Amino acid sequence: MVQNDMIILGIESSCDETAVAVVDDVKNILANIVSSQYQEHRPFGGVVPEIAARAHLNHIEFILNKAMDESGLTLDQIDGFAASGGPGLIGGVIVGVMMAKGLALAKNKPFIPVNHLEAHALTVRLTHEVDFPYLLLLVSGGHCQFLIVEDVGHYTYLGGTLDDAIGECLDKTARLLGYAYPGGPTIERLAREGNPEAFHLPKPLKGQAGCSFSFSGLKTAARKVILENEAKSPRFQADFCASLQKTIGDILEDRCQHAITMALEKKPEIKDLVLAGGVAANQYFCERLTSLVRERGISLITPPVSLCTDNGAMVAWAGLERLQKGLVGSLAFAPRPRWPLEELKGE
Repeated sequence: MVQNDMIILGIESSCDETAVAVVDDVKNILANIVSSQYQEHRPFGGVVPEIAARAHLNHIEFILNKAMDESGLTLDQIDGFAASGGPGLIGGVIVGVMMAKGLALAKNKPFIPVNHLEAHALTVRLTHEVDFPYLLLLVSGGHCQFLIVEDVGHYTYLGGTLDDAIGECLDKTARLLGYAYPGGPTIERLAREGNPEAFHLPKPLKGQAGCSFSFSGLKTAARKVILENEAKSPRFQADFCASLQKTIGDILEDRCQHAITMALEKKPEIKDLVLAGGVAANQYFCERLTSLVRERGISLITPPVSLCTDNGAMVAWAGLERLQKGLVGSLAFAPRPRWPLEELKGE
């Protein structure tokens, strides 16, 4: 293994994954353990905050020990302890933050609170050679926004969803079709066998100025179509999912066109559009946007699928980038359920 100078442990517990990873400054992921809570939440069709918090509390010590065993290191060899400090479900965030604080205090090492969105934003720099600035489209179950990533801690917000996120739209539509949480992968699978022109669904804000999104109207229209048809029919499900996915793809293409124009006006040196967050694992959306950005003379880059969804490696890497710039947190840090990226200001 290449000799490293800095090793960071990262803890992710902002939603329904309990994750711990160890990453070094030469981009080796020495351990990356993720414990999913899908089975606990599936009966409810979504994440239940109280159940999530208790699951994090029950699993985090085991996941931490497993990660350390996989890394082959001891806690004394860790140079800093990072944790998602928000935004997220506050109960889970508290569990991860308090574990990282305790480790930092016990080992007399830095504690680095990481903005969960910044962790997604910087993951691509762990897996690819990407220079600042770049345009970021962050898409997940709870977030959908365009930002210019100027540096660690420095973000310019261009636009985002006015209501629901893409992931939420996919999850709730899948539930109406009778499928368990999470619904995005199910819709992508069913769509492969369907006719994307079978149903014509609304495309809110398409063609309008700016790069904001709106998915509440699409979600409502999807519900109406499902209730008016034989929702259990395999043919209907395949055609409907293909049509829904194409509609979202059309919206993404349109909004990306505007966002790229806006970003290049502010930062003409931008060469990359980075797609990050759980929805970035959808290969159909990636293919649609790859064709689009090629026409604009820039590249689309996404992290590996395993690092698109929530994980500890992204937190560890963001913590490492922050520590290298001297952006160390205080043990007085308070977990934050809301923490917009553009508020970081290098803090």
